[in-house]
Amino acid sequence: MDNFLSGAILDRSGLLRRDKEWLRIAFQDPAAKVLCYCEGDPLIRGGIENPEPVLLGMERNARSFEQADAVFLGIEEGAPVFAMDVGNAQAVDPPASAGAGVRTDFREVAALLSRPAGALLAYGRALLLWHARHPFCSLCGSRSVPSSGGHLRICSDPSCGAEHYPRTDPAVIMLVTRDDQCLLGRQASWPENLYSTLAGFVEGGESLEEAVRREVYEEAGIEVGEVTYHSSQPWPFPSSLMIGFTANARSSEIRLHDSELSDARWFSREVIDALLAARALRLSRPVSIARRLIEDWRAAK
Repeated sequence: MDNFLSGAILDRSGLLRRDKEWLRIAFQDPAAKVLCYCEGDPLIRGGIENPEPVLLGMERNARSFEQADAVFLGIEEGAPVFAMDVGNAQAVDPPASAGAGVRTDFREVAALLSRPAGALLAYGRALLLWHARHPFCSLCGSRSVPSSGGHLRICSDPSCGAEHYPRTDPAVIMLVTRDDQCLLGRQASWPENLYSTLAGFVEGGESLEEAVRREVYEEAGIEVGEVTYHSSQPWPFPSSLMIGFTANARSSEIRLHDSELSDARWFSREVIDALLAARALRLSRPVSIARRLIEDWRAAK
């Protein structure tokens, strides 16, 4: 089963991205679906009981694809799908576009959406945040301009012309086990009693397995042996790809080597069950791959 935020049911249509005229026409198509965001947060209607993404109405016809700063996501059920930030002054007036929609923290609502809707919103969020955070060429400092339906930025200085692609930062996230226990840790800034799996970004010249072993040792002082791939998850907060693993510990003494974690402990399944029942333990959000790693281990008795 796919993790939350993955599994979008659409054709990304990489070849169509390059056709500027097709994009202009598709954006004006009455059947087009345009997901709305406000500074990266999706606009949601229906409340917590029945959340749905807000789709921009026909007022988009007053602007071209380029003027709207929209990005092309692909084709879903024969209809072109776009995403745009209605908080952008160059786009449209947010109240007119939002309807009954409300700006919503994506992490809070993601697990309540349908899997396809959540995956689409994650995809659009990742692209829009990349554009918002990378308006200039990293080589010469000139302003860059969107191209290929928003999947590329090109330096506006003809003498440079560098191409820049959306950024994705690979991160390993792992459930470390030894005998019938798993290793969970917490950061000082987290809510009380919240524990999760260990995680960290992959460094240059490092394999994923090496990153797992390094991160676990740096954060908890635990030596890891066998590392097994579990699954992956796009995590647009703002631009990560979480690559999940299970790992077998070769040592058991926890030593917090750096300031990343404020605490780390070994938990048995029985202890987790008891602490959850007593509301003395909180686990990662249901939408996260961290939670799936934990729940899959708890179920494998």
